[in-house]
Amino acid sequence: MDCRIMLKIIAVTTIFTYCFILPAHTQTYPLSGQVRDEHGQPVPFASIYKANTTTGTSANSEGVFKLQLPSGEHTLLIRAVGYRQAAQQVTVPRDTHLTVALHTEAYLLDEVVIGHGEDPAYAIIRQAIRNRKKHLNEASPYTAKVYIKGVQRLLQAPKKFLGFDVDQVAREMGLDSNRTGIVYLSESESRITVQPPDKFHEEMISSKFSGNNQAFSFNRAADLKLNFYENHQPIIEGLSARPFVSPIADNALNYYRYRLSGTTEENGLTINKIQVIPRRKAEPLYAGDIYIIDGSWRIYGVNLQLTKESSVNILDTLSIRQEFIPLENQQWQPSSIRFDFVGGLLGFRVGGYFAAVYSDYNLQPTIKKRLFNEALRITEGVNKRDADYWAAHRPLLLTEEEELDYVRKDSIQRRRESKEYLDSVDRRANRFKPMGFLAGGYTYRNRAERWRLSFDGLATSLLFNSVEGLALHYGAQYVKQVDTVRNRSFTLYGNVRYGFANQRFNGYLGTSFPWGKSTFGLYGGSTVQDLNNRGSLPPLFNTISTTFFGRNYMKVYERAFGGASWQYTLPANVKLSASAIWENRVWLPNSTDYTFWERNKQYLTSNNPFVPAEDIPLFDENQAFKVSLGVSYDFGTRYETYPNRRVYLPSKWPTLSLNYTKAIPGVFGADAAYDLLIARLYKTQIAMGLYGQLSVDLIAGTFLSSKQLYYTDYRHFNGTRTLISDQQLSTFLLLDYYQHSTTENFAEAHGEYNLSTLLTSKVPLLRKLKLQEIIGLHYLNTKEVSHYGEAH
Repeated sequence: MDCRIMLKIIAVTTIFTYCFILPAHTQTYPLSGQVRDEHGQPVPFASIYKANTTTGTSANSEGVFKLQLPSGEHTLLIRAVGYRQAAQQVTVPRDTHLTVALHTEAYLLDEVVIGHGEDPAYAIIRQAIRNRKKHLNEASPYTAKVYIKGVQRLLQAPKKFLGFDVDQVAREMGLDSNRTGIVYLSESESRITVQPPDKFHEEMISSKFSGNNQAFSFNRAADLKLNFYENHQPIIEGLSARPFVSPIADNALNYYRYRLSGTTEENGLTINKIQVIPRRKAEPLYAGDIYIIDGSWRIYGVNLQLTKESSVNILDTLSIRQEFIPLENQQWQPSSIRFDFVGGLLGFRVGGYFAAVYSDYNLQPTIKKRLFNEALRITEGVNKRDADYWAAHRPLLLTEEEELDYVRKDSIQRRRESKEYLDSVDRRANRFKPMGFLAGGYTYRNRAERWRLSFDGLATSLLFNSVEGLALHYGAQYVKQVDTVRNRSFTLYGNVRYGFANQRFNGYLGTSFPWGKSTFGLYGGSTVQDLNNRGSLPPLFNTISTTFFGRNYMKVYERAFGGASWQYTLPANVKLSASAIWENRVWLPNSTDYTFWERNKQYLTSNNPFVPAEDIPLFDENQAFKVSLGVSYDFGTRYETYPNRRVYLPSKWPTLSLNYTKAIPGVFGADAAYDLLIARLYKTQIAMGLYGQLSVDLIAGTFLSSKQLYYTDYRHFNGTRTLISDQQLSTFLLLDYYQHSTTENFAEAHGEYNLSTLLTSKVPLLRKLKLQEIIGLHYLNTKEVSHYGEAH
């Protein structure tokens, strides 16, 4: 036979094999079913896995599941915390439906010798603690697929709240007449890459959000990443002032008591069920059960709860259920995790769950260099998957209520996006309410065209000082969204100010707008402002201290100005800024000695902080032209990538910033001439585990030249003389606002240690208040005041 003919036959045969025969072997078939207990009740979120693989799924909240399997015989393992594992033989495609009965696990408690009155659980826990680091660090890098479903329900709500029509909003959200129902339903699939112990990358590959087909799911695999081999688990930010203590943490015996509930045999393993009991209330501790494998002392599963007694905020109860499966090389990884929660505040009650199913583990992945600099990647089209895709890929089937919610919310979305609906919402929201305007201002919106016009509240715009007397500082703002993808807007703002005692009028206008990847600003006008440009004395504090107590701490001047600014963010979150501004500065005298009580007039001082008894001008009228350049860098920063933008995340490392200001004489008659360089290294809320948080702010600067400076050009410091502080980290609590300003070298150091209820949680009457203990240290060094320090 001709060789060419033979090659053609081989080629055709090969193509036929790949196109027809191989797909027949890899084709999968659906197997559905339900998991019930011995009483016929559904077992929610049971895990169903093919034996000796990571192919599997989970049942939904009603115990219903669906699994895709290739043709042939398979052994399925069905597990749920608290139930004995079941094994079921199926033949696909002959078997299409499966009903599984799980029996409550019978943990046997044999007679044991208890020495010194100690429960045998303690010996098991000590072994688990000894092996904690081994199991924490033994895992090799891996990838896995994670499916997450999040459901949140409004369980109770008042008809009105602070004048807000909750009933109307509930109807618009598709809730029932009792204002209850699903308020958040979302599904997502992600591919995670993990390099133990702490490197984690997530790529979202599909997203579905009920009621908004343009949005991306808020579900994050990183938020459900819970490792009880670590000493502490922060879980959800804001849930508690301190992280929670693992039941097998190094010092867990100081926080928990344990009780062996019994043992059972499963797949040749002896599983110990141990009850975890907090030793004290108001501590960040779990309660519930932990399952430990005898011999290897691994965690087999957990069923733990956090309650108000665990010092959690907002939520009443958070239940955590986690199951593990064995992989290659004796590694165990999570097969599923579920958070169930119930909580409420101010008449509102919410409940729901987040459930994650892990599959397709790969223990020999190829990891790209610098992959972990990116925390999350969401690419174009992940929120465009159709119903057929989700029907084939979701491991947790939708309940009837969830299916209905998708249909109802999609209909609501189409209605909400119509111009008629947006106009009707605006007409209702744009109604002018005199009392609302007086207290909080007024906003007119046009949602269809994405702009709003806001006016300040009249009452909140009134202030008092000894220079202007009663003054009106009134502002308005226009915002037009010009980039819906990156949420960028054009802003125009303005302010008018009038002092009724000195009868001086001021006003200014400004704008900021995006241009490419930059943001520009233009501004000009005149205003009255504090001599101390650090702004540590809010006008409201000065109004109260002056009118009630005759303590007119704030000293002000009039400033006319015009300038421009520019901001740009480079890769790696390097932020650049530049500005140029011309100023005319005028000192102002006092024009009133008014206080509520005549006797307090004796405490009033002049508007010159260095000559309190007389209104002698602090400086002559002068001009300045200043150019400033700034750069800041977050060490160790990570980011999230979205289809059209990159969002940088807060770093666990400090931020370094440099700022250089040059005052150039002669420009438009400018008098000031100096060069100022400031360096700053700061980081807030540095996690200290159970022992709270630490915040640090280090500032140093020098005047490279100081040919001509006026008091407004000095380096000022955040002082405090009122009983209430502005709570900035860089604020001194006893320092005068004006006396220690300098034109020389300076250095500041500020540190605050928040013990996060470490001590108050142990005092019965204080623990319910959740008061946090804060220790602060502040240091200042200048030529005028050497080695000034404060502790509080």
